[in-house]
Amino acid sequence: MEYIENLKKKEKVILVGTDLGALPNSLSSSMEELRELVEADGGEVMGVVTQNIEKFSPKFLIGSGKVNEIKEIAKNMEVETIIFNDELTGIQLRNLEKELKLKIVDRTNLILDIFALRANTYEGKLQVLLAKREYEMPRLLGIKGWSRTGGGIGTRGPGEQIIETDRRRLQREIDSIRDKLKVAEKNRETRSKRRMESRLPIVSLVGYTNAGKSTILNRIKNSNSREVFVKNMLFATLDPNSRKSKLLNGRDFIISDTVGFVSKLPTKLIEAFKSTLEEIRGSDLIVHVMDASSSDIEIQYKTTMNILKDIGVMDVPILTVYNKMDRAELEDIILPQVDGDYIFISAKHDENMDKLLNAIEKCLNIKYQEVSLLFPYSKTDVLDRFLSGVEAISVEYLAEGTKVRAILNENEIREYGEFL
Repeated sequence: MEYIENLKKKEKVILVGTDLGALPNSLSSSMEELRELVEADGGEVMGVVTQNIEKFSPKFLIGSGKVNEIKEIAKNMEVETIIFNDELTGIQLRNLEKELKLKIVDRTNLILDIFALRANTYEGKLQVLLAKREYEMPRLLGIKGWSRTGGGIGTRGPGEQIIETDRRRLQREIDSIRDKLKVAEKNRETRSKRRMESRLPIVSLVGYTNAGKSTILNRIKNSNSREVFVKNMLFATLDPNSRKSKLLNGRDFIISDTVGFVSKLPTKLIEAFKSTLEEIRGSDLIVHVMDASSSDIEIQYKTTMNILKDIGVMDVPILTVYNKMDRAELEDIILPQVDGDYIFISAKHDENMDKLLNAIEKCLNIKYQEVSLLFPYSKTDVLDRFLSGVEAISVEYLAEGTKVRAILNENEIREYGEFL
């Protein structure tokens, strides 16, 4: 599966939104988020058209007068693409494309397009392709015969072709992708099982896209671990990343980044990525990262919590982290009511990162104790297993065996109690 390369010349677009479609966000903040999504996809916004409506038009979604207004603006600005902040039906897509003679992309297809650009792993590419095909299935009427060979926004995707297939053929492709995903999921479950068997605590970073999760991971990961890509852009990272880190007491833990969320995240996309997101279930702690400087922090909080409920991980302890405090106006911040512990940091400026590690250690609720153990030379196999999972403070070879000093948790003390 190959992706069409992002064009160097930015694609000119006009954004279209309605107050009804923006809910629960305000129209202005929803359109600003749409602008950021377009920029993340390599587009250039030339104009914004909005309309207050009581109900959607089944023909165009918006009123016919607004369609004529868009046609005029597009002609004057030499715009190639119209991007709607709402999800369009197949008939609406067909009618708008016929009327405007331009490429029409809705919010769902735009997000799918960004995911197509960002997915790097085999499983990630399959998940995007599945969501794309399931999006297309009910829209065959609208997109059949729509030439998409020009490339650009709304046309990317693994193996994307002009859609001239019938519903049965598309369904066969969907079934085939699902079969491949089952195999990929088994391989990932094997890796996850190995991680859990390592007995290291697992901490998952979750939250709205561009909240700073990857920056936090880079700040607290082990210094010899590879950096995670960071950019001030929506969906800068898509595939999950895991790194080893150390608590303040010196013990290792695993910290995992996850795909960021966004309001009105397409249902099909959540379903496609649910298998990846379900890895969060194996976590000992969820760290919910929020951008404290965002005016929509309450909506972003609810968006993330609703998705966590959807994937069934509300039984995992949650630590709330208010990030980007360097950009927040303290007197203007109205923080959402959250359950459990919370902390204020600025990952970009390394502020309170030690307090974050301390909070993680506290929330993991794992009691540690420094102990000395003596392993007889007849138990070298047990010693090898012990040292493969625990970092020793010191190792001393005595006449009666190997003496090891280490920091152990309660489970490890029980497991190796006979050697204390």
